[in-house]
Amino acid sequence: MPPAPITPGSPSFSAADSAADSASAAAGGAGLPMGRGLLFGIAAYALWGVLPLFFLLLRPASAIEIVAWRIVLSLIFCALLLTVTRGWPALVAIVRDRRTTLILGGAGALILVNWLVYVYATLTDHVVEAALGYFTNPIVTVLLGVFVLRERLRVLQWVAIGISAVAVLVLAINYGQFPFIALTLAFSFGLYGLVKKQVGGRVDAVSGLTIETAWLSVPAAVALIVLASSGVLTIGSENVLQAVAMLCAGIVTAVPLLFFAAAARRLPLTYLGLTQYIAPLLQFVIGVFVLQEAMPPARWLGFGLVWIALVILTIDMFRAQRTTRSVVRVR
Repeated sequence: MPPAPITPGSPSFSAADSAADSASAAAGGAGLPMGRGLLFGIAAYALWGVLPLFFLLLRPASAIEIVAWRIVLSLIFCALLLTVTRGWPALVAIVRDRRTTLILGGAGALILVNWLVYVYATLTDHVVEAALGYFTNPIVTVLLGVFVLRERLRVLQWVAIGISAVAVLVLAINYGQFPFIALTLAFSFGLYGLVKKQVGGRVDAVSGLTIETAWLSVPAAVALIVLASSGVLTIGSENVLQAVAMLCAGIVTAVPLLFFAAAARRLPLTYLGLTQYIAPLLQFVIGVFVLQEAMPPARWLGFGLVWIALVILTIDMFRAQRTTRSVVRVR
């Protein structure tokens, strides 16, 4: 149910869309909607890829405090954006559609799980495992296409899924436990993407994010009150850099999500999965080379299997695209 596609004249993302259109036209690629979607997807995942460095600035805040501030400040940012773009009438119209509003509430619950687990992974030195989750996400996206959207898998897609299953087994043995962080991130965000794809035709990006964060704002506010009353709220009690970074959490949270929403309504799930490689690659580099997390041989083997699966999945995607184009030309 993706909301009505955002056009260059719509209130949300008009400047970003126009810039993306120009870039797509200059590149001479596929149609403008696909080109814009690809640019939005790349931007979203590049920003998500460097998020671990941002979260480390927020220490010693807990994952609950960081996520609560992300929700509250994102809602404020979205309200300001709606005011500037005169998007309130569109938001009101969407809220009157109970089914769409409830679905967005479900999307909000999924992204809450994803945020909590991801921030926890960063603060507890599990950035590499978080990267594994997002490397696995494109494969999860394919599985969701099969089991939820009733899509048929091709042979190479089955091969990629089989290799990924072996990789999870290898990594589970290496970690000494099931890679819960990685798989929770993969499935929560895969389901979030599927839900956003379902509502993308009827909800613009800003309105959708506003409703999602509005659903979560009450529990987030309660969490902040409880933390404050317990004396463990860190904002304002640490250094200036931490306080300023925390206050920027709304913008840092909202912008890539808005880009993702814009990409999800323009790209098929398989293409959206391709852009997802950017974020985990950046996270992996940060975890291994910046944060110096351990990478024993078994972990390299597990990641190597996942990367092989992704290469197979990518090859299959381009082969399928070429076949589709040939059929269209014949017709």
